[in-house]
Amino acid sequence: MFLELLQQVSLESLFGDEELKSGCLGNHVHFGFPNENEIENYHLAFVGVLDDRGSVNNVGCAKSPDLIRKEYYRLMKSENPIPLFDAGNILPGDTLRDTYVALSNVVTELLRINIIPIIIGGSHDLTYAQFGGYQETGEMINVVVADSYIDLDDEESTNDRNWLIRLLTHQPNFLFNYSHIAYQTHFTPPQTLDTLDRMHFDVTRLGKVRGNTPEAEPVMRNANLVSFDMAAIKMSESPGNADATPNGLFADDLCQLARYAGQSNRVDSFGLYGANPLLDVRNQTIQLAAQIIWYFTDGYVARVNDVPTEDSEDYIKYHVHFRDNNYDMLFWKSLKTDNWWIEVPSSSINVRRQKKLLLPCSYADYLAACKEEMPERWLKTYHKLA
Repeated sequence: MFLELLQQVSLESLFGDEELKSGCLGNHVHFGFPNENEIENYHLAFVGVLDDRGSVNNVGCAKSPDLIRKEYYRLMKSENPIPLFDAGNILPGDTLRDTYVALSNVVTELLRINIIPIIIGGSHDLTYAQFGGYQETGEMINVVVADSYIDLDDEESTNDRNWLIRLLTHQPNFLFNYSHIAYQTHFTPPQTLDTLDRMHFDVTRLGKVRGNTPEAEPVMRNANLVSFDMAAIKMSESPGNADATPNGLFADDLCQLARYAGQSNRVDSFGLYGANPLLDVRNQTIQLAAQIIWYFTDGYVARVNDVPTEDSEDYIKYHVHFRDNNYDMLFWKSLKTDNWWIEVPSSSINVRRQKKLLLPCSYADYLAACKEEMPERWLKTYHKLA
């Protein structure tokens, strides 16, 4: 039973005799796994992973899950109740691989009962185990990662510098698209970008997303698995990570990206990794990690059923004609949210939860098409389907 993999936590084990204000989230969260009669009332679950043996440089981040919990539970609940329970912590296995297997099994079981795991690491290589939890779904998925580094180092053992190689080469293959947000060019070998480009994957450098997070919203809206490394944030705003540098996202940028992920109808697992209390200053990084999760959960309770269907009256269709190749591109705009989608033709589609491929896009993509410029995200997806 996968519950045997989890060590439960409680309000008392986290806070002792400290009393929380009535409006704090800690007073409104269920601790432990709900019984069969109650489980349908919950949609989100905390899962801590107390393992950082896969970290090359950031040892100490295994100590963060309970500290992040404490800061999250001190935050005020929003107007809408958050259907969250705390499933507890996965303890380190005899080997790092044992920890990976345990996390994958927990993710698999939570996905099976339609519960979104919110995974608190631990080191960023745990993303590979988070990904492994999808293997039993039998469907293709999209992965989105925010990190200053693209973890494709060529090393034999799996760690937080090369886990992405394991993910991209995993067999059986169930990865449809990989998107990387906020990489820093001065840390990234050109051959790494060439490799991802040849695979028609999406990479967005830091300068294009910082201060312009709305352009990343379609990426989050198209994701199933989302993974954030705290190394994506500027050192001055998140000092508790050994890989943090002077450049990076601002704290509010990552909070906004987390809210986009929470609002997405497709995101069904969220991982936050790399917060290291041993390097933190005045608990700043731990507090920020808790706030990032707060924005994810707040986005979740604001979800609306906003997926285009042929017979829906809540969408406007825009046809854009390309004269050079006599092609009509079809855009959809939601009247409820102002979100945009673009149709990508394919004779065979096996993409999670979609009967045909309607690719989330932005208004800027529509404007580009009106100038007869093929949107880059359309081209990459078209080539993958071809």
